[in-house]
Amino acid sequence: MISVCIVEDQTIVRQGLRSLLGLTPDIVVGSEAADGVEAVEVIEREKPDVVLLDLRMPRLDGVGVLQRLRERGANRPTLILTTFDDDEKLFEAVRAGAKGWLLKDVSLERLTGAIRTLAGGGTCIEPAITERIVRALEKSDMPFDAAELPEPLTDRERTILRLIAGGYSNKEISELLDITDGTVKNHISNLLSKLGVRDRTRAVLKAIDMGVI
Repeated sequence: MISVCIVEDQTIVRQGLRSLLGLTPDIVVGSEAADGVEAVEVIEREKPDVVLLDLRMPRLDGVGVLQRLRERGANRPTLILTTFDDDEKLFEAVRAGAKGWLLKDVSLERLTGAIRTLAGGGTCIEPAITERIVRALEKSDMPFDAAELPEPLTDRERTILRLIAGGYSNKEISELLDITDGTVKNHISNLLSKLGVRDRTRAVLKAIDMGVI
């Protein structure tokens, strides 16, 4: 059974999420919090498998929650749920350790799938939101702390990584760049190896975190 903590200041949204997740046999909402300060206390005490976290809350926002939990060594796999076109907050949330992000109007199937993915140690991204984060990265005056890769990405690998972040499939990438599907697969295999990850989602998250895209 996967235990979830819902952190959301709007009661009706919090109750709605609890009711929906209650329809899923392998997920249980074990705790809730209505603001950021309460969230830190609840998460530290209950140690849920996954946290569903709103970004905008009273007393302490979602980014503050992530930062405080990380400082205390109590961070948990966290999925950001957002309705806001707030690139900077999403950008900061990734820097603070969020493992995924989804829009609040996501389907129950997509949400439960994301919860299971995070509980299993994975990450989850919504391409439309990822595009905004990448744009924020390009414009920000406070970029991620960059780290040198043992073997830097080529310009073509960076281009493909950006397209992956935008949700493009291998076929779409091959058509856009006028290269074969096999060549795309080779580039992706190379960039995964260089980033030290095993799938496309982790590649996007790590690249953003390291400031390489």
